[in-house]
Amino acid sequence: MPPIYLDHAATTPLLPQALAAMEEGLRIWANPSSPHKAGRAARAALEEARARVKAALGWSGEVVFTSGASEAIAIAIGRCVKPLVAVSAVEHEAVLRLAGEAARWPVGPNGLLGQAPALGGLVAVQQANNETGVIQPLGELVDEVHAQNGLLMADCAQTAGKIALPEADLIAVSAHKFGGPIGIGALLVRDWAMLRPSGGQERGYRPGTENLPGAMAMAAALEAGNAWLKCASGLRESLEKQLVDSGAVVVAADGPRLPTIGAYRMPGRSANAQLIRFDGMGIAVSAGSACSSGSLKASHVLGAMGVEGAGEVIRVSIGRETTQAEIDRFVGAWREIAA
Repeated sequence: MPPIYLDHAATTPLLPQALAAMEEGLRIWANPSSPHKAGRAARAALEEARARVKAALGWSGEVVFTSGASEAIAIAIGRCVKPLVAVSAVEHEAVLRLAGEAARWPVGPNGLLGQAPALGGLVAVQQANNETGVIQPLGELVDEVHAQNGLLMADCAQTAGKIALPEADLIAVSAHKFGGPIGIGALLVRDWAMLRPSGGQERGYRPGTENLPGAMAMAAALEAGNAWLKCASGLRESLEKQLVDSGAVVVAADGPRLPTIGAYRMPGRSANAQLIRFDGMGIAVSAGSACSSGSLKASHVLGAMGVEGAGEVIRVSIGRETTQAEIDRFVGAWREIAA
């Protein structure tokens, strides 16, 4: 039987449109920062890609191309004119490893933010969690942050190209989460005055030769649209109904969640044992984020939520290519392992 890939939150296949754009970019081989005619042509292509990314995301601010969301986050935290004062307790490790003494904003059992700490500096909150899919109400949060003269940075690696971006001040995105290539992402900046420049390329905010093929592919992937999400929503609804009927526990079942990500507990079976069994059956899923699933560490996300049996939870993430037949086959494998 053909393998089944249900780990799209880790990375999702490169879209044909993105591959074609990347190949076109590779033929424009000159350095976009060079002053000669070939360099100017590459610069024009880069700026066209930047404008297309902004248009596709509905972003009116600035765009700094980066190597991915992790670098975008590092630039935002390291160069913001305001110090990082608070992060949600369920942030990605890319944020937490830079959080230092910043307050951890607790979440409830549904994964949503609880009582707020002081928000008078830079505040980092994901739009949607990479392990559970829980969506934070950033539209309300940004007003609260601004009322305290703070700035909001949103990690939108899982949501960009899928749902509308929040009205945040700084936003991190990564192309390989929505059908673009690995190695390209962006930091969206509401106002240059929010960041201290460091010199070099990208208007002085990110040194290094610009990744023109990646930027062109990123734009093409975003322009492919998100019409497939309606199908994903139906697939997850079918998945969860079948899993619950089979004795599974849905993490944050009553919380607002991205339709592409779900976390499920199989009572009595460790997540690592499940991953081995599913992999042996030709099914790719994960336990927690891709960055930590191979480390055997307990999930800080599930721990912060107080999830019972957190060590028995796996993540299933749906993509454009996922079919109902694959969902049904996964459920059959689940039942076999659970038994």
